[in-house]
Amino acid sequence: MTVIDNHDALGSEAGFRLSEANARDYFELLKPRVMSLVVFTAFAGLVLAPGHVNPVLAAVSILCIAVGAGASGALNMWYDADIDAVMSRTARRPIPAGRILPQEALAFGLTLSVFSVVILGLAVNWFAAALLAFTIFFYAVVYTMWLKRSTPQNIVIGGASGAFPPMIGWACVTGGVSLDSILLFLIIFLWTPAHFWALALFKMRDYGSVGVPMMPNVAGETSTKNQMIVYAVLTAVVSVAPSVTGLAGLGYGIFAAVLGAIFVLCSISVRRMPEGDARMVPAKKMFAYSVFYLFAIFSGLLADHVSASVGALFGGAL
Repeated sequence: MTVIDNHDALGSEAGFRLSEANARDYFELLKPRVMSLVVFTAFAGLVLAPGHVNPVLAAVSILCIAVGAGASGALNMWYDADIDAVMSRTARRPIPAGRILPQEALAFGLTLSVFSVVILGLAVNWFAAALLAFTIFFYAVVYTMWLKRSTPQNIVIGGASGAFPPMIGWACVTGGVSLDSILLFLIIFLWTPAHFWALALFKMRDYGSVGVPMMPNVAGETSTKNQMIVYAVLTAVVSVAPSVTGLAGLGYGIFAAVLGAIFVLCSISVRRMPEGDARMVPAKKMFAYSVFYLFAIFSGLLADHVSASVGALFGGAL
């Protein structure tokens, strides 16, 4: 089935009529599950960064990053309303379900985008604000409007948008970037393909029905599974790197190595899955574990940092 780009049609049919959307519908536009991951990794970047930031400014920083992430989600849902209406996974989203009008979602997303960037710039620093603005632009325009429908590398390149939050959190404290903040970026960037292709494997029909060139649909299951192993290995290696650069200690390095080994084993399990397997159980397990893995890695970094800080505090007292 070929999906016709009907963004103009969606808006014109609605005219100037306002929907009867409630707060829950608008909150759903923000993609809260994705936002929770963004907020957590941004918080990790802010805490791990060298230096100190006023607690109020830290809270403002996280709020602005969260709002910016939500704005990106709203703009993504506005543009993808045509294909969301066809895919079973997204058909109940606010716009295709008719609870929010397209132009309302667009206005909502643009307003939140400007608000988050301007407040972050005025309250914290303009480098972090510029990085947030670039992240919103990259996700809404580069990924959603261009890469997603034009290349099977959409997730590989577009994954950068989801990898910027810890760098933004870091920049809120330091006003810049460093090798360690780039490592935080790389962990998420390299994790994204294996994570999302696991989903794409058991949602192949959905993506095929709307003509989105996801890797399994274009390159086939075998090629996708092979690439998932490569990215899982790279992710596992980079996730251990903070213990080498000094951002984290040996304990974290061992913890990350164990989690990474399981991540790689999950990808190998997916590789062994028969092509055309209707149940896709290994792919579903890989997807679920990948979410846990990323939260666990950043939790490990935070725990290591807190442990080191407490140790230094008591060591200094002695």
